Amino acid sequence: MFLVVISLVLLFAYLSILAFYGWGWFVSGKKANGVYAGKMVPITVVVPARNEEANIAACLESLLAQDYAASHFEVMVVDDASEDRTAEIIKSYEAKDSRIKWVQLQAKAGEQSFKKRAVEAGIAAVGGKLIVCTDADCTHHKGWLSAIAAAYSGGKRIFIAAPVVYHTQPTFLSVFQTLDFMTLQGITAASVATGFHTMCNGANIAYERDMFYAVNGFSGIDDLPTGDDMLLMHKIFKLRPDGIFYLRSQNAIVTTDAAPSWKAFFQQRIRWASKAAFFDDRRIFRVLLLVYLLNVWCLLLGIIAIFSTAYLPLLGMVIGIKTAAEILFLLPVARFFGKLKWMVLFPVFQPVHILYTVIAGWLGRFGKYEWKGRVIEAPKVLKANKACT
Repeated sequence: MFLVVISLVLLFAYLSILAFYGWGWFVSGKKANGVYAGKMVPITVVVPARNEEANIAACLESLLAQDYAASHFEVMVVDDASEDRTAEIIKSYEAKDSRIKWVQLQAKAGEQSFKKRAVEAGIAAVGGKLIVCTDADCTHHKGWLSAIAAAYSGGKRIFIAAPVVYHTQPTFLSVFQTLDFMTLQGITAASVATGFHTMCNGANIAYERDMFYAVNGFSGIDDLPTGDDMLLMHKIFKLRPDGIFYLRSQNAIVTTDAAPSWKAFFQQRIRWASKAAFFDDRRIFRVLLLVYLLNVWCLLLGIIAIFSTAYLPLLGMVIGIKTAAEILFLLPVARFFGKLKWMVLFPVFQPVHILYTVIAGWLGRFGKYEWKGRVIEAPKVLKANKACT
């Protein structure tokens, strides 16, 4: 009976938050209506890049093909001590188009906040009123900057989060990541649109340059290896809670590749999970804790059912309800991103999703991960708490 009660309590809490996110996704679509008619604003696109020789050319081509006025945007590429031909490729584009600018960072002994230092360097070297951040392994719709500028033109939107999607290959790993990442994107839209908590992806965000300096940039979180997106977003939210906006426009979608291997996937998710202990926004921490506990509970029920088959119906009920609720939430999100055809496989991935969530969540707190050829240890919670106060 005890196991049944715990299962019902966790499911009720989880279904409640999913229902709220479903409503938030609907709200995000309503809020997007009527915002795409604004005046030109000077934009600087900041692109941190490390060892991106395979991707940087496609990224720059998509940026130079923007339908936004060429006189009103520039691209600042920050080469973060690349060890391949990244710098050479950037220089070749700089020679062809004056909108491309670049700076090169040198490796700094003992440092772990690599990407934040790259973003800081890019912002310091430019003068655009609106900073738009993306990643070097991304490509962009030709109307990307126009959609962001139009959304910003209302004057109240000082931090804009926008959608990111994966290229999907017909492989188990690629489809699994596509659906998993779309869930995060749906939650991002819902949470920002409702003001419930702050969430975004650094591959597609925009904020006022002056606001970046008004919150002292990454000060207070500058010793953490991650958080150039969500932790900065929350700093701005605390100063201007009415200035956060989610841009739900298909023109604003940024596309990137999923991790190429299971090892790379786990390294990425451990890196993302490592931010959880450092969120000053306790609402998102509580949501993440609920999600983690439910997945741990599913795993524990599975272990119990191995030794006592009498618990198999309870395990089936919990996983079945969890899966059905997630599908209902994800269907409109998948429609927006044009990924509906992959939803039929969603139930197949549920056991993998449960297992990886438990493992990545644990290692993100206590382990280490590799990123861009660098091994990074998860910072201590005490240090992070000091940084976020």
